[in-house]
Parts: sequence; structure tokens; C-alpha cells
Amino acid sequence: MSDSPEPPPGLDLARLRDRLDTELPGTVHGPLRARLFEGGRSNLTYLLEDGTDRWVLRRPPLGHVLATAHDMGREHRVLAALHPTRVPVPRPLLLVQDESVIGAPFYLMQYVPGTPHRDAAALTALGPQRVHALGLHLVDTLVELHAVDPAAVELADFGRPAGFLERQLRRWGKQLDASRSRELAGIDELHEQLARTLPASPEPTLVHGDYRLDNVLVGADDRITAVLDWEMSTVGDPLTDLGLLVMYTELARRYDGILPGAALAEGFPDSAGLVGRYAAGCGRDVSALGWYVGFASFKLAVVLEGIHYRYTRGGTVGTGFDRVGELVPVFVRFGLTSLKER
Repeated sequence: MSDSPEPPPGLDLARLRDRLDTELPGTVHGPLRARLFEGGRSNLTYLLEDGTDRWVLRRPPLGHVLATAHDMGREHRVLAALHPTRVPVPRPLLLVQDESVIGAPFYLMQYVPGTPHRDAAALTALGPQRVHALGLHLVDTLVELHAVDPAAVELADFGRPAGFLERQLRRWGKQLDASRSRELAGIDELHEQLARTLPASPEPTLVHGDYRLDNVLVGADDRITAVLDWEMSTVGDPLTDLGLLVMYTELARRYDGILPGAALAEGFPDSAGLVGRYAAGCGRDVSALGWYVGFASFKLAVVLEGIHYRYTRGGTVGTGFDRVGELVPVFVRFGLTSLKER
């Protein structure tokens, strides 16, 4: 996290304090300080403190924002729906759509203690048995998410399951067009091959959209205390979450240094172990998973290209954005390979 006497970019603490005192009177007891959580590449996440209590605030990125992305209302809604369930999420406290407060919509949520494991070194310190158990628990938590009935938590209208994969491909194709600033070899071919080989989706569930180890917090007992970053969540094909998790695991192992390397820690389950655990937990057919891995690769290539676009125009906050553009071709090549291996 970055820490400075001055508020980080994207926050006006005086206006924020006024709004919190109005909407949540008596919640903040001392002067507000804010720190930006580093490591995020999309929405901005801040830790707020008043000397006694802590909260977390989320807002869209600065600068160029893709249409339909970075919807604070959707994130807030899914957290509110899931908080009473077995899926661990922070409790949402306040949604503010008024952009005059900090320059963009935002929401405030409960601070949840825990560690986001982003590299193999920190995870290796747990030892192979604990690492293996954590990897399986990661899958079990995904199974719990996909077991939630969207209608039962008032999320039946949170997405449009019919034609989900076809619509997703169209959407991410449009997102790519909105961020085009250079030639990207193979990305249009990947998009076209995915469209030609669409699988039949299983029954729809709530989908996280970016499910991986460094998007969860892990407590001292090695249990997941919170699933974070719900900006891509919807109701749709659950295998898109599994395909994404496999993609991250495979890419971390095939291209060391390209992605957060937690999957390189001794004991972390391999892709077959993750997929087998998921299939055993929910009973879904996973035979078409190669397509879903290819789709995950395309989606992440588009996300990273959007971030690269913002970086080249000075719209990012924090460090590490200078290398994002180099990663996009890796995702494209891996996506094409995954489709050939179906």
C-alpha cells in the first residue's frame, strides 16, 4: 500500500467525510486517512482509517473508463446479496452514485483481515500440505458460490443467462475495439475461433468473473475470509470461472514471472487437481474446459489492453503499469493453444 500525509489520487477526504457523516452518522470518529492498495489493475481500492476503525472504499479508475465496466452499483449489490450466504464476502456499508463527492461513484465496505497471496515465496512459507489444502479450499469456495441460487438472493435479474457465452464474446470484442491503439497479432483470430466453437452452457449460476487466489483474503487458519473484486460478476455460465482459474494456474507455471506466481508454490494443486476437485464438488461436466480456458485468455487480454490504453494516456495510479502491454500477446498465444488442445 502507498501511504502519504496527502490523500492518494482519486479521493477528496473532506467531501468524503461530509458524506459519511450524513449517510452513516457516528461511524467515523477521528480524522480520515487513506492509503491506496497497490497491485490492483482496474478499480481503485483504498483503506480508510480514523485511528480506531478501518473501512475499504472502491471507485472506478481515473481517466479512460470502458462502457459497462467499473459499475459500483453491481459490485455493491452482489456483496449485499452474498453476505448472508456461505460465500465469504465483506459486508457492504454504503453506495454513493453521486460523482460530486470524489469525482466518481464509490462504495464503502467492511474491512476484513486476511492475506492476498500473490507470489510463491510467501505461500511456500506455509509448507506444501497447507498450500495444497488452501488450493483445494479455493476450489471448494468456488463450488459454494456456484451453489447459490440467484433467485433466492434476489439476483435473478443480475444477468441474462440465455445466450450468455455468445453475448460475452460480443461484449469483449467491443471492449477490445474501444481500447485499440496498436496491432495485436492473433487476437482477432482468437475471437473468431471462440465464436465458431461455442459449447453448450450448463445451468446458470452466479459467476465471479475473475476468480483466483490473489482475489481472496486468507486468514491465519488458512481459511478464506473474503472473496474480493466482484466487478465482473453476473449470472451466467459457471465454467467461465473454472476456466479462468485454470488459465491463471497454467500461465503461472508455463511463463514464470508473467503472472502472480502463487501457483508455483510447492503443494499447490495442478490444473487436473483443481478441475477434479470442482467436478467432484458440483457434478458438472467439464469436458469442454479447453474452450473456457481460451475464452478466459481472450478476456484477460482485452482487460490488460484496456489498462495499457489508460496507462499510455496517464490514467493509471500506482506502479507496474508500464509492463502490462507486454503481457497481452502472451494471453493471446495461450488462448489459441488452449483451443487447439480441446
